[in-house]
Amino acid sequence: MSATDRTTPEADPAAARRRHPRLFRAITRRQQPPLRRTDITVTDEAAVKRAVKAASLGNAMEWFDFGIYAYLAVTLGHVFFPAGNDTVQLLSSFATFAVAFLVRPLGGMVFGPMGDRIGRKKVLALTMILMAVGTFAIGLIPSYASIGFWAPVLLVLFRMLQGFSTGGEYGGASTFIAEYAPDRRRGFFGSFLEFGTLAGYVGAAGLVTALTTWLGSDTMEAWGWRVPFLVAGPLGLVGLYLRMRLDETPAFQKLESEAARASEAADAVETSTKGDLAKIFRQQWPTLILCIALVGAYNITDYMLLSYMPTYLSDELGYSETHGLLILLLVMVFLMLIITQVGRLNDRFGRKPVLMAGMLGFLFLSLPAFLLIGQGGIPAITAGMLMLGLSLVCMLGTMSAALPALFPTDVRYGSLSVGYNVSTSLFGGTTPLVITALIGATGSNLMPAYYAMGAALVGVVAVACMKETAQRPLEGSPPSVETPEEAAELVMSQAPEPKF
Repeated sequence: MSATDRTTPEADPAAARRRHPRLFRAITRRQQPPLRRTDITVTDEAAVKRAVKAASLGNAMEWFDFGIYAYLAVTLGHVFFPAGNDTVQLLSSFATFAVAFLVRPLGGMVFGPMGDRIGRKKVLALTMILMAVGTFAIGLIPSYASIGFWAPVLLVLFRMLQGFSTGGEYGGASTFIAEYAPDRRRGFFGSFLEFGTLAGYVGAAGLVTALTTWLGSDTMEAWGWRVPFLVAGPLGLVGLYLRMRLDETPAFQKLESEAARASEAADAVETSTKGDLAKIFRQQWPTLILCIALVGAYNITDYMLLSYMPTYLSDELGYSETHGLLILLLVMVFLMLIITQVGRLNDRFGRKPVLMAGMLGFLFLSLPAFLLIGQGGIPAITAGMLMLGLSLVCMLGTMSAALPALFPTDVRYGSLSVGYNVSTSLFGGTTPLVITALIGATGSNLMPAYYAMGAALVGVVAVACMKETAQRPLEGSPPSVETPEEAAELVMSQAPEPKF
C-alpha cells in the first residue's frame, strides 16, 4: 500500500474540519473570543477633550521653548561665539542647535520605557519640568564677551537638558492622545497635538518678531534675546499644572488592571515595561525601521520650513530677519486653521493617502517652491512657502495618529520614543546645519529643495510599506468608541448569524 493510500481523512485538515465542525468552532472561539461589552472602552468626551488640551498645550510650550532658539540662531551666534566670520558663527549656533538632538535618543530610551512602566502622565509632567528649567537657564547665561569659553559650554549643557527632556515628549504626548481618543476620530484629536506644535512655533516667532521690531537688532543682541527664554519658566508651570490634573489613559489603566488580576499577566507586563530596550529592538525592529524612515522624511521637511526658513531668507537671500519671520508666521497661522480638517480627512479616507499626498507634494513641489522664493517679493515668497506648507500639513495632521498605531500598547511609549528620537536626531535637528553646509559647499541656493526631495522619496517608500490603521483599535488595546450604542453595535456585529 502506498503512502497516498494510507492517508486518513483526519490527516487532511479540511477533511478533519468537516468531520468535527463543533470542535473546530470551539477552538476558533477560544483563540479569537468574541468581544464582550466590558471589553470595549466607551470614551468620556469631556475627559478626551481635557487630555487633548493638556497634551497639546504642553506640547505647544515645549516647542515654544525649542522654537525660540531656532528663530534667534543668528543673534545667539553673535552672543555666544567669538567674533569673526559670520558663517562660522551661524554654523556654530546651528551646531549647538543640533547638540540637543544628539541626546534626544537617550531621553527617549530613558523616558519611553519609563512611561510604559509607571504611566504616561507622570513622565509627561517630568519632561515639562526639565524643558522649562533648561530654557529658563539659557536666558541667564552670560555672553562670550563676559565669561569667554564658559558661555558656549553652558549653552551646550542646557541645550542638552532641553534635548533630553524633549526625548520623552512627542512619544508620550502622541501616545496619550491616541490612547484616549475613540478609534473613529483618532486622526482628528491627534491633529491637535501638531496644532500645539504650530502654536508653539507661532508664539516663539511672534514674540521674537515683536521684540526685534520694538528693540532693534543691537538691543536684541545686548539683552533682548533673554526675554523669550525667561518666559519659559512661568509657561512651564502652567503646562505642569494642566498635565498633573489628568487621569491615566484608558489603555494603560486596562493594562494595569489586567496585571492586578492575574500574576501571569503581571509578570508579562512587568518584563515588557521595565525599560527592556533589548526586547524593543529585538521584537520591534522592522517597525522601528519603518518609524525612523517616516519620521526622517517628515522631520527634514518640517525643520526645513518651520525652523530654517527665516535664516535662509535673511542669510542666503538678504532679507531682514523680521521680514522672513513675518511671512513664516502667516504661513503657520494658515496651517493652524486647516490642520484639524486634515485630521478629519485621514479619519475618513485613511492615514496612508493623506501621508502620501504630503510626501509627493514635497517630491514634486520643492523645486518650484524654492525657485519662486528665490525670485523675491512678498507674493512669490508667500506662494512658495504655502506650497511647502500645504504639503507639510498633510504630514503634521496625520503623523500623531499614524505613529502610535505602529506599536502595541505595552511597549508603545518606549518604541515610539526610541524610533522617533533616533530619526529626529539623525535627520531633523541636523537639517539647518546640513543645508547651510551644502549651500556653502556648492554655492547653490536650491540645496534645501534637493534635500527635501531626497527625504520625500524615502517617505514615499515608507508610506507604501505601512499598514492602514484608520478607524481601527490600537494594537494591544480594546476597541474605543464614543457612545454605548456604538459599543452595542460593535458587539452585535460579531455575533454569529442565527440558523433556522
